[in-house]
Amino acid sequence: MAAMLELVAGSYEQVIFGYHVKTDEKEWTATADFTHHAHIASITAVAASERFVVTGSKDETIQLYDMKKKTEHGALLHHDGTITCLEFYGTTHLLSGGEDGLICVWSTKKWECLKTIGAHKGHVTSLSVHPSGKLALSVGTDKTLRTWNLINGRSAFIKNLKQNAHIVRWSPDGDKYVVIVNDNVNIYDLETASVTGTVTNPKRISSVTFLNNSILVVAGDDETVRLCDTVKQKWLCEFKAHDTRVKAVDSFNMDDYCVIVTASNDGFIKMWRLQLKEARL
Repeated sequence: MAAMLELVAGSYEQVIFGYHVKTDEKEWTATADFTHHAHIASITAVAASERFVVTGSKDETIQLYDMKKKTEHGALLHHDGTITCLEFYGTTHLLSGGEDGLICVWSTKKWECLKTIGAHKGHVTSLSVHPSGKLALSVGTDKTLRTWNLINGRSAFIKNLKQNAHIVRWSPDGDKYVVIVNDNVNIYDLETASVTGTVTNPKRISSVTFLNNSILVVAGDDETVRLCDTVKQKWLCEFKAHDTRVKAVDSFNMDDYCVIVTASNDGFIKMWRLQLKEARL
C-alpha cells in the first residue's frame, strides 16, 4: 500500500524545496511540490512540523512557510547573527539557536518568543530537545555542553569540553545522547552525564541521526554513510551514498523498515530503505 511523504530541503541558493514522495513496494517516485525563495542569504537550518517549515539563514532571520496553504507565514526577527539550529518540540514549540549565543523558545500558536536564553558565550552550534520536552542540550564555541530546564529557561548543568562540539543529539527514548567533536562520536549516559564510549569516524562528521535508541547514522566529509551501534560502541556497516561528501542525513521509520535520507554537495537527495533486522542495505 502506497503512502505519501513530504520531503523538504534547503539550499545555498536561498531556496527551500518541497517534494511529494509516493511510497510504493517496488519503486518510490518524487514529484516537485513547491519551491520558495525564503531568504537573501544561504539557508543554514531547516525544521518541519506537521504544518510548518521553518528556515534559518545567514540573513539573521527565521522564515515561516505554511505547507498546508503553500504560502509564506511571516518571519521571526530576534537573533543578531546567523541562525545555526532549529528544532520543533511537537507542534506547540520551536527552539532556535544562533551565532549571537542565544536560544529562543517560540510558541507556534501566535509565533511569539516565550523565552530568550543567553546560552553560550560564543555561537550556539547545535541544540537538541529531550523527548519529554522538559530538557534541552546545547553546544557552542565556548567549549561547553549545557543542559537547560525548558520549564523555567534556566541552566541545569554545564560541562566543560576540551574542544568545541558542533552536534548534539538525544536518543529517541532520552536515556543517552551523543556529542560530536570533529570526527568523534562521544556517547553520554543521562544518569551520570559522563562519556560511556567514543567511536571515531574516518572523516569529520557533518550530520547524525538516530534510527532507533541504539543505532546512529553518521555522515561525514566523504561519500560514505556509516551505522554505529552506540550500545556496543562499534560500527555495524557502511555504504557509499554519493559521489561527493554527504552534507546532511535524516531518518524515519515505516511499518517494518527504516528510511535514511541523504543530501550531498553533488546536488542529489537520496532515500535509502534499510531492514534493521539484517543491519544490511
